[in-house]
Amino acid sequence: MKITSKTFICLLIISMSISSVKAQLKNPRNIEFNWKTDTTKRIVALNEITVVVPPNTFPKIDYPKFIGKNEGLKEFFNHEPVISVAINGEAKAYPLNILTMHEISNDSLGGIPILPTYCPLCNSSIVYDRRLKHKKKEYLLDFEVSGMLRNSDMIMADKQTETWWQQLMGLGLVGELAGVKLDVIPSLVLSVEDFFSRYPNGKILSPETGTASQKRYGTNPYKNYDNEFNKPYERYFNHTKLDTRLSPMERLIDVEGSDGYKIYPFSVIAKEGVINDFYDGRNIVIFYKKGTVSILDKKEIAKSKDIGSATVFSSELEDRILTFEKINGKFVDKETQSIWDITGRCLRGQLKGKELMPEIHSNHFAFAWFSFHPESEIYEK
Repeated sequence: MKITSKTFICLLIISMSISSVKAQLKNPRNIEFNWKTDTTKRIVALNEITVVVPPNTFPKIDYPKFIGKNEGLKEFFNHEPVISVAINGEAKAYPLNILTMHEISNDSLGGIPILPTYCPLCNSSIVYDRRLKHKKKEYLLDFEVSGMLRNSDMIMADKQTETWWQQLMGLGLVGELAGVKLDVIPSLVLSVEDFFSRYPNGKILSPETGTASQKRYGTNPYKNYDNEFNKPYERYFNHTKLDTRLSPMERLIDVEGSDGYKIYPFSVIAKEGVINDFYDGRNIVIFYKKGTVSILDKKEIAKSKDIGSATVFSSELEDRILTFEKINGKFVDKETQSIWDITGRCLRGQLKGKELMPEIHSNHFAFAWFSFHPESEIYEK
């Protein structure tokens, strides 16, 4: 093929552009990558991004197989943590022990394309809607793990535009969709036991994913990572930027308001058992229950410490505002003395069968959350 001088100049410009991008990214191991991302469109400096492993080192699981309660209770132990999602009468559970090895799954539920995500380095579990509209154009995105981090948090990449996305924020950082946010889908982090108690007909992700990672399910590659005296890995996070208001590895729940976020430390939630709060014009309640283990403690996850589950709901039901307390391990509303479970469903009493509306929230380590949202208000008793 004959290459004209004009073609040569274009190729030279492209080559120089790629070289410039690679020079700006932090890449201590000189890992090769060939993204076609439009890096001229970005909302963060490229030198904030670190290339850690080659793309697809964490194999994504697209439209995976699921199993029912009977088989699920044989494959997973009762206190194992899962991301629970319920849409249009259907429910699925994604065990964190599997997502630790894959970090994302392109899936659908109740007719909605969803993206369950988990970044173990930040303990961030969030589910996104894979659909979005931007500049009058509709997208249905498929995601993969880019192999890059920012503030120790996973950067995802969509296959359609190769935009790079911050997992904890659902925000496009670099590429055609830079500045665009994905919609969050309500989810809960529960134990396997609580998931199937609430959704006996629900499905749980099968460990038969057909990937090389199968043999490692049930083990934790980040042994003792969530020790309360630990800090994030310094090679991925500058320790001089650690916020001192909370311990770096303190777990927290976030609730978004119109002008920012309010966060609730797990240590406080666990101590109180129930938190009734008013934030951004909304009455909310947070339930806490023991019986869910850490995914980032012992090498063998089944032997890890119990950290419990925290869930967040609107405490406004129909024409009344409910106030909750925890009595003998049960969640009870003061107004009717009805009994509720960790998923916001009324089990017994005047309101039996009623359900509280979940508040959109997610789980994170404090160091990671503060690196993106330092302005957050911290709940105090």
